[in-house]
Amino acid sequence: MTVKALIFDVFGTCVDWRTSVAREVAAVLPGVDATAFAVAWRAEYDPAMARIREGGRGYVALDELHLENLHRVAARFGVTAPDSLNAAWERLDPWPDVVAGLTALKRSRIVAPCSNGSIALMTRLARHAGLPWDCILGADIARDYKPKPQVYLAACAALRLAPAEVMMVAAHNDDLFAARAAGLATGFVPRPAEHGPGQTLDLAPEAGWDVIARDFSDLAARLPA
Repeated sequence: MTVKALIFDVFGTCVDWRTSVAREVAAVLPGVDATAFAVAWRAEYDPAMARIREGGRGYVALDELHLENLHRVAARFGVTAPDSLNAAWERLDPWPDVVAGLTALKRSRIVAPCSNGSIALMTRLARHAGLPWDCILGADIARDYKPKPQVYLAACAALRLAPAEVMMVAAHNDDLFAARAAGLATGFVPRPAEHGPGQTLDLAPEAGWDVIARDFSDLAARLPA
């Protein structure tokens, strides 16, 4: 296996969205259960993208979907949220191993996000979290959302690499199943704290992924230079 580039899921795999968004909610909406609000906001993420993936709506960047979802969840919680709270998704903190691991991987390979986040969101998030990407790939390039195959393939095409030369790295098995079906190599790194105490999803690999690592530093060690 000759992997020349690694592309990464970001929300959950690289950054701790649950704790970070809850922190921002608590600062802006005192009196609201901030963690419950963050989880409810995130729960609107996939249904909003599904309408686009299924052709019921043209491509809309995730920034706009997040804002629509913010107001939908705020109404459910009986509060009014300022539009500025939407920037919470640009201020997510990385997991402790991520920056050092990406830096090590970058010494020998291209590293880039393949996220459903927009280029604008991913750029600002990278600046906040110190993520040393070589470029920004993902939904905005493909004008569609994972797990549609064109999102993975558009990232490969942008890098002028064959799918087999690109590894998709994620903490989510469904992301890796879709990437493998598109011809990419796959790397699994678990994030057992993504959903907080009692998480039952994605605690272990659900297939024989090409690389299964404890964290990003272990991923770097497992890939030959």
